[in-house]
Amino acid sequence: MEFLFENLFNFTWQQLVMCLLGGLLIYLAIKKEMEPTLLLPLGFGAILVNLPLSGAIDQMVGDAVERGALSVLFDAGITNELFPLILFIGIGAMIDFGPLLSNPKLMIFGAAAQFGIFFTLCLASVFFPINDAASIAIIGAADGPTSIVVAQKLNSQYLGAIMVAAYSYMALVPIIQPPVIKLLTTKKERLIRMPYKPKEVKKITKILFPIVITIIAGFVAPASVSLVGFLMFGNLIRECGVLDSLSETAQKVLANLVTIFLGITIASKMQAEQFLKKETLLILFLGLIAFIFDTAGGVLFAKFINLFLKKDKKINPMIGAAGISAFPMSGRIVHKMGLQEDPQNFLLMQSIGVNVSGQIASVIAGGLILNFFMK
Repeated sequence: MEFLFENLFNFTWQQLVMCLLGGLLIYLAIKKEMEPTLLLPLGFGAILVNLPLSGAIDQMVGDAVERGALSVLFDAGITNELFPLILFIGIGAMIDFGPLLSNPKLMIFGAAAQFGIFFTLCLASVFFPINDAASIAIIGAADGPTSIVVAQKLNSQYLGAIMVAAYSYMALVPIIQPPVIKLLTTKKERLIRMPYKPKEVKKITKILFPIVITIIAGFVAPASVSLVGFLMFGNLIRECGVLDSLSETAQKVLANLVTIFLGITIASKMQAEQFLKKETLLILFLGLIAFIFDTAGGVLFAKFINLFLKKDKKINPMIGAAGISAFPMSGRIVHKMGLQEDPQNFLLMQSIGVNVSGQIASVIAGGLILNFFMK
């Protein structure tokens, strides 16, 4: 009983806030089914690292966090960028570039939806040194692995906050994007139908695509080659047709396992004394701004394109929002919003095509950031 009261006495309001945040993430993961593979490890880990302990036990737990399993995972998977790169193999194996290859012009929306990265870079540079500002801006890539790699290579002192923001906002895309999309579009625009006319994509095209993209990325943004290369290698495993068992393993077992490790490892940086600082809160705010302006950039670019298209060729501007890299969450959200407006308006293939282009564009944007700011 004395031990219990001593722990309760040591329970600070900051720890309470972090435990409540962890509980909220768990609620969203289980009750709302918002990317549980991301939010559940983050939420549970946030509670775990903020439990009030005392005396010798506190010292033992502190040592365990500092030198034990969490530290081993962090050093083995984050410091050397192993987890993000391996995860990209799994993501690449999940992606079907068919919708994009059958309609290559969708690629431009993936590029337009990276506007938030560069807008946030300018904004963040007012408050942070330029390398930290660049690392914070890449949260807008809506791509956790890219955020980790960029922040690590630029030696950002805010790696923990950047990781948490990137993965949290990726999972919260269903909350963040719809209000922005509705604010920037009219009901008439959201009702625009885009009949999907699939074109046959030859197998050789699907095989050559990841190889060609890797080579192009090497010339355009050399620093992105490792990220693009692992992503495209995963896709090559999928499309080659002779490694079905490896493709299935990469998509399911490998991706899920690395995601669990990433979630728990990232949560180790959510200790109250490290997390509840004005700098961290500012980073979370800037990350949210990046997501909002990414979404807005894609939608507004689609609206701009519509000014030059005939009435029967208009683009539903909602698909521009799918240009962020949060695959496949953003593509599904746009599709669901289309069905809410018109049960017969199927935008899935177009939105997924834009979504996968955003995956490529975000990695290249990360590479460009590294090219500009790496010494």
